[in-house]
Amino acid sequence: MGKYLLVQLKYLFVTILFFGTTNIYGQLPDEGGHEQWEYILVDTGDVLQLAIPLTALTATLVEKDFEGTKQFAYSYGSAMILTHSLKYLIHKQRPEGRERYDAFPSGHTSSAFSGASFIQKRYGWKYGWPAYVLATIVGVSRMEGPDGFHDIWDVIAGASVGIGTTYLFTSPYPRNHFDIGFASGNGNYLLTMTYRF
Repeated sequence: MGKYLLVQLKYLFVTILFFGTTNIYGQLPDEGGHEQWEYILVDTGDVLQLAIPLTALTATLVEKDFEGTKQFAYSYGSAMILTHSLKYLIHKQRPEGRERYDAFPSGHTSSAFSGASFIQKRYGWKYGWPAYVLATIVGVSRMEGPDGFHDIWDVIAGASVGIGTTYLFTSPYPRNHFDIGFASGNGNYLLTMTYRF
């Protein structure tokens, strides 16, 4: 990935964080004793759970990496299907006490870590570590927000599903576009040059 794309990804992350949290700054703490930072954290997690995978998808399109686009579709689609299937099968109640039985695994965390792990696996740690930091913020937001939608096990399971499906379907982006080969046998010599467009 070029420097131009890296700059664009940074601007996208900053823009999403800014616009995702600006609507909450005027909100006062509620009667339950929740503070403003808790609402900001939850809103940030809500935005990032989609922004990270959208950034991964955008990277494949900008780079014209259509094999990566296909791999992203498989990995992200599998993560979402597996996450929602497990929610239905396990039927764990939300820790904040509501009558909702879809806590395990965390869907927000699964989505965020699917996008982050795709960026890391496909394009390397240079681009992956910031995505993992943002995905971790999503996981924290699901536990530390005003309502505490999930516990640590829900978040760990969501991250595991997101990362696991990515590692099943994603291969590293080929870096070398030019390759030279040499072969010999029976007095014959062969020099090959390959260039991938």
